[in-house]
Amino acid sequence: MKNLAIIFSVLCFQFWNAQNVYLIKVEKTNDNQDKFLYRKDDTLSETIYLGEVEVQGFTKDDAGIFSLVYKKAKEIGANAFALKPFENVDGTAQPFNPANYKIALYYTPKEKWVGKDGMLYVFASSEKAQKISVNQKDYTLQPRTFIKVKIVPGEIYTVSTKKLLGSTIKVQPKDNKDNMYFQISSLKVKSDTSGNGGLNLKSGDVHGLEKSYAEFLSLIYKDDTPLK
Repeated sequence: MKNLAIIFSVLCFQFWNAQNVYLIKVEKTNDNQDKFLYRKDDTLSETIYLGEVEVQGFTKDDAGIFSLVYKKAKEIGANAFALKPFENVDGTAQPFNPANYKIALYYTPKEKWVGKDGMLYVFASSEKAQKISVNQKDYTLQPRTFIKVKIVPGEIYTVSTKKLLGSTIKVQPKDNKDNMYFQISSLKVKSDTSGNGGLNLKSGDVHGLEKSYAEFLSLIYKDDTPLK
């Protein structure tokens, strides 16, 4: 009986911690070979709505969830996404719930994507608060948050974990036409080897993020950039 109780507890734990991604609506499909999946640019008018996915259940494996969202998006030819908040009865948007949310999927012609003023993003891990510094300015990142720092071309940016045996990464952007993305983690991060979105530039507990995955994190994590 004791063994049965343990097995039942494990199964219940797995059930309540399981997260699934469902393609809940398909308005139309698009035939394209785009490998990227970026956050939708609200300034672009030539964007085609394709459908929606719904994420159900909470997990700390954000890379795994992104992989599932990516696969569903590519099934209908999407290359862009945006959060679609659930609504209250009065039509107002409900607060974001990491255990249940919807993502709208779109297609935007590649030639319509435009560069942005560059920002350096630093994401926390999904599990615990961490102290970091960016160019000797200290921050405390709460779990599932991120900060942004404006990029100045030619300037050296040093991202460091403030630990005795911590890690440091230095980068020097040549221009500010795109963003740079890093994540701080005290855990081992499993890289995505598919080439469709994952992790690279690993240096201890500072990891460079591929753009598609980073923009997904910017959707489901809270922007905690200090106000100036």
